[in-house]
Amino acid sequence: MFDTLTDSFKNAIGKIRFHDDEKALKKATAELKKSLLKADVHHKVVKDLISDVERETKKNGVGKETFLKALQEKLTDILTIEGAPKGFTFASKPPTVVLMIGLQGSGKTTTTGKLAYFLKEQKKKKVLIIAADLQRLAAVEQLRQITEQIGVDLVADEKATPTQIVKEGLEKAQKELYDVVLIDTAGRLAIDEELMEELAEVKAVAKPDELFYVADAMTGQDAVRTAQTFKEKIGITGVILTKFDGDAKGGVALGLSQQVGAPLRFIGAGEKMPDLEQFIPDRIVSRLMGAGDVESLAEKAAAAIDPKEAKRMTQKIKKGQFNFNDFLDQMEQMKKLGSMKSIMGMIPGMGAMAKQIGDMDLENSDEIRMIKAMVASMTPKERENPDLLNNTRKRRIAQGAGLDQMQVNRVLKQFKNAAKMAKKLSGKGGMKQMQDLMKQMQGGGGFPGMPR
Repeated sequence: MFDTLTDSFKNAIGKIRFHDDEKALKKATAELKKSLLKADVHHKVVKDLISDVERETKKNGVGKETFLKALQEKLTDILTIEGAPKGFTFASKPPTVVLMIGLQGSGKTTTTGKLAYFLKEQKKKKVLIIAADLQRLAAVEQLRQITEQIGVDLVADEKATPTQIVKEGLEKAQKELYDVVLIDTAGRLAIDEELMEELAEVKAVAKPDELFYVADAMTGQDAVRTAQTFKEKIGITGVILTKFDGDAKGGVALGLSQQVGAPLRFIGAGEKMPDLEQFIPDRIVSRLMGAGDVESLAEKAAAAIDPKEAKRMTQKIKKGQFNFNDFLDQMEQMKKLGSMKSIMGMIPGMGAMAKQIGDMDLENSDEIRMIKAMVASMTPKERENPDLLNNTRKRRIAQGAGLDQMQVNRVLKQFKNAAKMAKKLSGKGGMKQMQDLMKQMQGGGGFPGMPR
């Protein structure tokens, strides 16, 4: 997700090989300046970053550690707005009302669904969505499909006006004790008076605790300019950058908070509902430096995985009893964590592997589909005990799954090997073996002086 930026920092740091080498520092900052401008970071932000990092590094003695420390501190400063909330904050008295605003095509409706999913799954809140975008015909239907998929409630009426539907939704939220209300509002292809008037009316009725401006990262500096206009005319308490996984440059995220004067609160990191990540400056800097984001990964995992189920599964793995039903259960759990690329990017030192994985869809890969087809062709006893699978049973499963027996044999062999490896890694010294394995897979990764 931050591939270009992380590579830029890595290359710059690599230029400093010796202590007190000011010539190397000049080369490093020149390289960094060129890379950041290329990555679409605003020129003023780049200028301030470079001058501050140079000054701090010289003050503390030129070296990799001092350069890295200065870079970390300055990046954290750039991404932080004093006193501004981080991630999602709740009103002192529920429901917390959030107005989702932005231009058409920015991904506002999908992001409303993603935010609702985040609040329901990670924060365990009761969420209501109000469909107040009555300009785009497909918006209400899109929200209906999303809310059914993620299991949250929707208030929608295509015949009402936006203010009427908002009033109706807020009354329902008060009466039925919802924790959060998300209001999806209309957008246009460009900023116009009619849009601003409608948003002002909705805002007056909703009295929102938060106004989240949804911006498309792919539009680069245009996203910053439109956010500034919305802030002046309607007000913004935070920005959500969508389609960030599709933006190879990623530089817009670095300067946005300072330029707009509103914090970046979330980033859309993929197409699926779990692919929305809180933008917490110190965690983001850790990822930019190649050190991952263990805290965010732990939060996602804690929300997705039932502790009792995890304990039961650990015991089964230790005894080597992992079966096909367990495999399907684990796949369902994995879906809640988001895209594989996003997960790998949060693991320290695994950024390089995240890049190799690209947009791999674990759930819909050919291999997973093949295994699911096989499992669907098994009897309940066979799923529970793969050792029962003799040649006659394998032939029947292959026929039912539309595969040949060689494919079935190969998958079963892989499954047995994976179960053996899991049993081995769950034993004494397993964590050390896992770390060694990860290092072999992606060549070490990370920066010197950063936590691993």
